[in-house]
Amino acid sequence: MLFFLMLAFSLAAQDWSGVERVVAVGDVHGDFDQFVAVLRSAGVVDSRNRWTGGKTHLVQTGDVLDRGPDSRKAMELLMSLERPAQRAGGRVHALIGNHEAMNIYGDLRYVAPAEYAAFQTSGSEELRRRYYEQHLEQDGKAAAAARDDAAGYRRQWEQSRPLGWFEHRLAFSPEGKYGKWIVGHDAVVKINDAIFLHGGIGPKYASVPLNEINKIVQASLKTLEKLDESGPVLDPEGPLWYRGLAQGNETDLEPHVAAVLSNHNARMIVIGHTPTPGTVVPRFGGRVLMIDVGLSAAYNSRQACLIIEGGKPYSLNKGKKLAIPSEGGAALQEYLREALR
Repeated sequence: MLFFLMLAFSLAAQDWSGVERVVAVGDVHGDFDQFVAVLRSAGVVDSRNRWTGGKTHLVQTGDVLDRGPDSRKAMELLMSLERPAQRAGGRVHALIGNHEAMNIYGDLRYVAPAEYAAFQTSGSEELRRRYYEQHLEQDGKAAAAARDDAAGYRRQWEQSRPLGWFEHRLAFSPEGKYGKWIVGHDAVVKINDAIFLHGGIGPKYASVPLNEINKIVQASLKTLEKLDESGPVLDPEGPLWYRGLAQGNETDLEPHVAAVLSNHNARMIVIGHTPTPGTVVPRFGGRVLMIDVGLSAAYNSRQACLIIEGGKPYSLNKGKKLAIPSEGGAALQEYLREALR
């Protein structure tokens, strides 16, 4: 009996129905101020960043992290909103993006220097010293290099591990504060008849149940030894990386989009990951909505998000609410002109 209750909860965790209002925000990339500005304009937080969204479901489609200096503040804000939203009858869905996964498995190419500084404490020098000594004890080649040029070798080693680096890595380990929080969330969620995720669903995953995708992503990030190039965390067709829905030829991919929607009994797919010119952009006749509007200063600080009310999608551009057309041509061009004005 307990097993079936757990299974029911697992399925419910990524499939919600009867939700009256959804606010979806794309990639934040370390820009806390822009993130807050969008949340306030959508009415889900007040001037003190407290939840005011009532029964609204807030979806953040991943990539809170990297490129900008304030990822930690943005994560803390999301964490602080989860329980108040739930108490009010709403929800906060902080989905896993490729940059969340990268920070857990150690691909740090896009971590801004200020991100490490945010983790620096009065004990950072001592912590780094201890790790340096451990490094020399465990790596014979490193110890030999340090004997040849002790000062130079240590300087080079420390340059790649600035103060706060080790605290950052510990916090993003699968058992660290932020790593554990990230892994505790989904990569994909269905709300009413809309599927939300970071990158997209490639042909390889078109028929895989959403709860199964989440289960594999979470298991892979909890136990990094299970990471597989062909699995959904690293696979270019997987939910964290796929760009076909954003960049592929619509005619060629029409059967795939139709299959995904049919398989999951959905009407639209909402994705981040691939920046738009600055507003929510519809593709495939409005069945795919791109919401990575370039929110971060790294992408020109464009302020917009998606709102779904009464089953109808709208873009909110600096407080201006516009219906998103399902058709292309003149209607789409007029929408884009108004949204990007």
